[in-house]
Amino acid sequence: MSLVPLAPFLHFGRNDRKLHGRTGATTIPSNVPQSSPNLLITGGAGFIGSNLTLALEQKFPDARLTVIDDFRSGDFKNLRGYRGDFVAQNLATLDWREQFGNEKFDAIFHLASITDTTLHDQFVQVHDNVESFRRLLNFARPSKTRIVYASSASTYGPASAASVESNGAAPANVYAFSKTIMDNVAMREAQDDPTWIIIGLRYFNVYGPREAHKGVPASMVYHLAQQMKAGQRPRIFKHGDQKRDFVYVKDVVEGSILALEAKQSGIYNLGSGQARSFNELVDVLNKCLGTKFQPDYIENPHAHYQNFTEADLDKVRSALGYQPQFSLERGVADYVLWLYPG
Repeated sequence: MSLVPLAPFLHFGRNDRKLHGRTGATTIPSNVPQSSPNLLITGGAGFIGSNLTLALEQKFPDARLTVIDDFRSGDFKNLRGYRGDFVAQNLATLDWREQFGNEKFDAIFHLASITDTTLHDQFVQVHDNVESFRRLLNFARPSKTRIVYASSASTYGPASAASVESNGAAPANVYAFSKTIMDNVAMREAQDDPTWIIIGLRYFNVYGPREAHKGVPASMVYHLAQQMKAGQRPRIFKHGDQKRDFVYVKDVVEGSILALEAKQSGIYNLGSGQARSFNELVDVLNKCLGTKFQPDYIENPHAHYQNFTEADLDKVRSALGYQPQFSLERGVADYVLWLYPG
């Protein structure tokens, strides 16, 4: 299968009205009921999904919220305090019309997917991620329900400079391929009907609360913190000079909510905008944990590995008013307090 160029869709996201960053409250578009918007979150028991769900509940206390999750990469404990509805279903086989009838949602946040990038079963990855998205789009198309979906920085493949949304896709694993196809499908829908708003968000290397249930796929920040808290030297790949755009989940959630205000369809990067080395991360963790561990350097067993990621944020700043608030130092400090209270 050849990949459809993404550039045409990526230019749809120009927003004539700039938002005022994150200093004020996020507002709901004028076509969405202000008092009680009806919002649905797929993957809402997962890492980013649960943080988004709880943030939506806090920002819009009268909202009608529904979460869909099958718990393959989610945990009910992530939704402590949640007051909305929950549907336990597999999105790859869900009959949306049978489940929801003619119910109208004001927006659907689609975060459900297989998130383990090391799962190499090509059929399972592509079928579950792409067909789940296709079923959702088929349900949302008649009412032109606003869609905000999780794409991924992995679609960029190997990079040596900041990734810009107009860069061509170069997926190095089947997870990234599945996300690229989702972008292609979204692009086609947006081109067919420019009045239907579909927003793709390329999350970079997200870390933060409510990720522990993921196990191995949890963030590097989480795993290193756990090792160091247990008195062990942090294990990183030789020689720690690889760089990642580590972005705190609170920033990613805020960027996702800002997508409610997008005037046109588009795909946007959500990251911190600054690549930091693995060695730097160990230094930051040492300061936050009060430790003085030296890294334990190990061989990298992965044949396809992104040694550098960094989000170019120019487009998302202009279109959505996104401005990350958490540097690596501030984000890790906040996370450590959440992980190890008291």
